[in-house]
Amino acid sequence: MTVEGYEDTSEPGTVRPGGRTARVRTAVLEAAGDMLADHGFHQLDLAEVARRSGVGKTTVYRRWGTAAGLVADLLGDMAEQSLPRTETGALLDDLRANAELVRRTLADPRQGALFKAVIAAATTDAKTAEALHRFYEVRVAEWAPCVHQAVARGELPEGTDADEVIRAVSAPLYYRLLTTGAPLDTATAERAATAAATAARAGAFA
Repeated sequence: MTVEGYEDTSEPGTVRPGGRTARVRTAVLEAAGDMLADHGFHQLDLAEVARRSGVGKTTVYRRWGTAAGLVADLLGDMAEQSLPRTETGALLDDLRANAELVRRTLADPRQGALFKAVIAAATTDAKTAEALHRFYEVRVAEWAPCVHQAVARGELPEGTDADEVIRAVSAPLYYRLLTTGAPLDTATAERAATAAATAARAGAFA
């Protein structure tokens, strides 16, 4: 998507809803995501992002300032666009839905490569690390109510840490993505959900 001939005059970090500003943001974030997936964080050049997106360099530099600022906005947009949680009325089925959503995201060639690039960048860039932490806080908070509901139904012990249960679902999937490189198949997602549910019922997260 390109947005030709538009210069955004808003202050850095601000977003005016709708219209040209929204189209500019969409175009720039799409280009940034493509570059991250293809070349990694250290090759994320704002001038090249401007060229690919069709947005003026002045706009890109004024609006995002640095590559880290651009990644922070990209992660914020990804959190906003992520699918909402599934509520089935049963803990294991809820965690299965969460695991499958994470699996599909990480198994996608573009999204998987993008997450690898951002996670790698977060090990050396504090602003990227902060943005990544916020992204996961948002996603964990979205799914944590499934655990709270399971506690209320009596499926889990009182005091179960909902955030830790949700993190336990995702952890094996990210481990496989970043270490072994083995396929992220549905069986892997099923094991992750089952292991987290079994540990939670046993009180491991209480």
